[in-house]
Amino acid sequence: MDSLNSFILDVNDVFWTYLLIPLVVGAALYFTLRSKGVQLRLLPEMVRVLGDKAEPSPDGRKQVSSFGAFTISAAARVGTGNVAGVAAAITAGGAGAVFWMWVMALLGASSAFVEASLAQLYKVRNRDKEGNEAGTYRGGPAYYMQRGLGKRWLGMIFAVVITLTFGFVFNAVQSNTIASVTKGSFGDDFPAAGAGLAVVVLLGLVIFGGVRRIATVTQLVVPVMAVLYLLLGLTVVVLNIGDVPRVFSDIVGGAFGFREVAGGAIGAAIQQGIRRGMFSNEAGLGSAPNAAATAEVSHPVKQGLVQTLGVFFDTLLICSMTAFVILTTNPSLSERGGADLTQSALEETLGGWAGHALTLVVFLLAFSTLIGNYYYGESNIQFMTGGAGRWVLPGYRVLVLGAVFAGALGSVDVVWNLADVFMGGMALVNLVAILPLSAIAWKLLDDYLKQRRQGLDPAFDRARLPELPGEIECWEGTRESVRAKTPAQES
Repeated sequence: MDSLNSFILDVNDVFWTYLLIPLVVGAALYFTLRSKGVQLRLLPEMVRVLGDKAEPSPDGRKQVSSFGAFTISAAARVGTGNVAGVAAAITAGGAGAVFWMWVMALLGASSAFVEASLAQLYKVRNRDKEGNEAGTYRGGPAYYMQRGLGKRWLGMIFAVVITLTFGFVFNAVQSNTIASVTKGSFGDDFPAAGAGLAVVVLLGLVIFGGVRRIATVTQLVVPVMAVLYLLLGLTVVVLNIGDVPRVFSDIVGGAFGFREVAGGAIGAAIQQGIRRGMFSNEAGLGSAPNAAATAEVSHPVKQGLVQTLGVFFDTLLICSMTAFVILTTNPSLSERGGADLTQSALEETLGGWAGHALTLVVFLLAFSTLIGNYYYGESNIQFMTGGAGRWVLPGYRVLVLGAVFAGALGSVDVVWNLADVFMGGMALVNLVAILPLSAIAWKLLDDYLKQRRQGLDPAFDRARLPELPGEIECWEGTRESVRAKTPAQES
């Protein structure tokens, strides 16, 4: 098993270092330059759009709003990697790794804009057992690969990889993390099977309720999760406020090799920062667009902007808080990494109770990630099976619950490292698709900005851009030609 793990690690390092990291960074730079920094110049617009409400579906039921889709993707983005992953990056690459995580978030947000806008444009309508429209949507990279590029085979490859990676492997890792932190709080005698069973029951209640219930649960869990963790972290930073200037100095100095912390040279800082940043915010990986497609919005660009904001929320807020908690209390760093390092940093400042509080936070982080990961698999299984998806989904849900229970019982080192390879492959396939399709995203952005300059709340119809290629199902004659005025116009 050790030999297998070493082999996977070697493959993973070569794959990410020499192929994927250059591709992801290069694509993000191109998208940033081509869009004139859409992820920064439209930041106020992102906040405005986040509050848009979804209109009821034809059956009168509430649809998934922009905020609902944002929380589904945030549920998968904000996971244990924000606690353990950041700590591991700092341990391996020094404080400078944090700087490169920030850089990756600022650049990678442009990739998130492109893939989310495309997911909205090429989304499809869900249908009930009788074949009638159910009032909800699904979509993602597999869908825009087939409908935008005309390459269903490429979409099938992506759908298989993301289902295996998120639906099973990553969910097993999350449940294992929940079992571990539970033991840390209640002692080694606490049965891992008990923790696993509890998670299975709770997750089962959610995933058998459908996408509306997923959005409802994540809209409640994600804000609570974020607020709890940010309050803990902010308390630590305030109590160590005198160390904040030194922390900034360590981060910037370590990023360029001027100051090394825990042996982290510039090369390690760059590699760890970029790699962990991509794992954390998922920009360009092709996972978040599956959630972006579920939203009911008046223009595809609106959800592109919302998902861009999600990258900042994940990395610049949640990950940064973890980094400051660690660096204000452990400037020399210990040999420990992962959640143990974060937990010791909290306990050093706040006392033993903070370790139990972190257990609760990690549970919320991991459980919300389970929900988001499950949905990514569901959406892609429906893509692969077409109309037969409704017969396959119950089996998929049972298998997911089985993987969650198994993950709580054992070690997942090999599975986690293998998942890195799968996730890298997923990103590779997605980037190959969105690079040529990005030209469509720029046309959508130009149309959106043109309407905003006219003082309108932007709305899209296929007739506005008839030259767009591919099968566009949900934007054919669905928007009124006279759009609602903005609040400023109405006043």
